[in-house]
Amino acid sequence: MKSAYIYVRVSTDEQMRQGYSLIEQEERLLQHCKINSIHIQGIFREDYSAKDFNRPEWKKLIRNIKKDKSRSPKQILFIKWDRFSRNIQYAYQMMGLLKDLKIEAMAIDQPIDFDIPESIVMLAVYLSIPEAENSRRGKNTSDGLRRARKLGRWPSKAPIGYINVTSQDGKKVIVPKQPEANHIKWSFEQMATGSYSINKLNKMACLNGFNCKRKNFWKVIHNPIYCGYVTLSATKDEEKQLIEGIHEPLISKELFYKVQELIASRRKFSGKFKDIKSFFPLRGFLTCPYCKRKLCASTSQGRSAK
Repeated sequence: MKSAYIYVRVSTDEQMRQGYSLIEQEERLLQHCKINSIHIQGIFREDYSAKDFNRPEWKKLIRNIKKDKSRSPKQILFIKWDRFSRNIQYAYQMMGLLKDLKIEAMAIDQPIDFDIPESIVMLAVYLSIPEAENSRRGKNTSDGLRRARKLGRWPSKAPIGYINVTSQDGKKVIVPKQPEANHIKWSFEQMATGSYSINKLNKMACLNGFNCKRKNFWKVIHNPIYCGYVTLSATKDEEKQLIEGIHEPLISKELFYKVQELIASRRKFSGKFKDIKSFFPLRGFLTCPYCKRKLCASTSQGRSAK
């Protein structure tokens, strides 16, 4: 009797868009095994994207195959090849690994006779169509997001200080979220005084209750969305643009640009002059003619000494 593993897969967006169901796939595969007298070694149910094979249930399936010491020829059965993979490069790599394990991948709705050399052409078609669908879907999504940004809307997950809501006309917009919005406004106002560095200001904001890590805080200080702009990234046909947004700004444009100019002109040197070693007397005094920052100094390690 032939033996096979049953593999069913669906991703959340596919289930919503195309009505795929794990139960439906499983019932059809069980019926196929019953009709063809195939012994089922195991059933693996996956709710994960097929962009690669870094999937929990698939890795579990491969571990089970490797544990089988008999290494008798078996199959992995699924409905269609898009259940197996949506990336043709990874698909061929995985099929090579399965071949070494004496395992044959097979789609019952798109059968391939691997004994016929010309079947390689059909396999390439079956594997390339899902990848092309993914690429087209991704392009349509990115084009839609770009169109929304050109209209001044923020279509993605709301940045810190804002929250995603749906307006009365059914469109998704972002509105200020408290108390984060007030913390961000306070941070810009304090930064504009020139008395604090970004790291120091981040620590002060955290003490005031603003839960924002240093990396995210740096992004907040440099993000023009807080003064009412939406950033449109550059493409091969268009340059980077700042679009006037329809959302409520947290700070004025004058305050935002004042902070950016302060950050750009700030000197890097941050040590006490009394701590400078005597052989670097000009450290902190010389200025770079290009970036206008104060030059630092350091020793060079030789074979025996600095």
